[in-house]
Amino acid sequence: MDLLQLLVIIDPASEDSQPSLERASWFARKTNAAIELLVCEYNSALDGGFFFDGPAQQKARDSLLNNRIKWLETLAAPLRADGITVTTKARWGKPIHRQIIEHANELKPDIIFREAHKHGILQRLLFNNISWQLIRYCPVPLWLVRSDKAWQGERITTAIDPLHAADKPAILDHKLVSMACKLADKLGMKADFIHSYAPLPRTMVFDAELVAAYDDFLARSKDQHKAACTALLNQYPIAEEEKYLLEGFPEHTIPEHTQDKNTDLLIMGAISRTNLQNIMIGSTAERVFESTDCDLLVIKPDGIK
Repeated sequence: MDLLQLLVIIDPASEDSQPSLERASWFARKTNAAIELLVCEYNSALDGGFFFDGPAQQKARDSLLNNRIKWLETLAAPLRADGITVTTKARWGKPIHRQIIEHANELKPDIIFREAHKHGILQRLLFNNISWQLIRYCPVPLWLVRSDKAWQGERITTAIDPLHAADKPAILDHKLVSMACKLADKLGMKADFIHSYAPLPRTMVFDAELVAAYDDFLARSKDQHKAACTALLNQYPIAEEEKYLLEGFPEHTIPEHTQDKNTDLLIMGAISRTNLQNIMIGSTAERVFESTDCDLLVIKPDGIK
């Protein structure tokens, strides 16, 4: 991946501030990447012929999209003046996340930038939040920008799972580490790598013989996870002080680590599950992101459809 093409999702409901564009512009200035601005529109009043006949309805849609392009051009102008290559695109259709993914399949960007907001569990269960859908189904690395924290652009944290406890393909960890190393090099950021594991709690061990051997179990579990991390990370030019083994549930330990290190960008892998599993369990990336205050870069395994 050469990091030459970025896709920025512009929020038409927020004309005053576009955090995703600010982040992508910062990225492009560091890497000389090109940017495409994409706005997706849909309004039921312009669909189905409720208020207009066919030709008038299409004319109204075209007029709306043309106005959006003009707006995107005003956003692009100062970036072009700085020497950044910027193109613009407006699409009509629903659902929005599918429009984004279809356009990504056409453009084939290296990273998609989109602003993210915290949303409650009810909205997640109803599947009406674009960010959650993109986390699940977007095949392109997805950079979710948090606008509620000042961006320093100094530190990257990458969460790995070398024992694949979350059923992640082994190759996904290599994608995460490779991306982190490349971003750290191109963006001038410091990177650290963490693995969080949760051993069986003592309170769940009831057999007397097992209780007596519990401390030995903890030591062996830690050694196993440490060995797996070492085997993975030693394949890359990563210093020992940049490697962290955390004991506890990832949704607790990872946010604590990012806060302690003042992380700007957290890189995580995510895999798609069935809708029912997402409702009942969710993915680790989703649960962690709910508890962090930094940007999140979500990377999926190869072959996602």
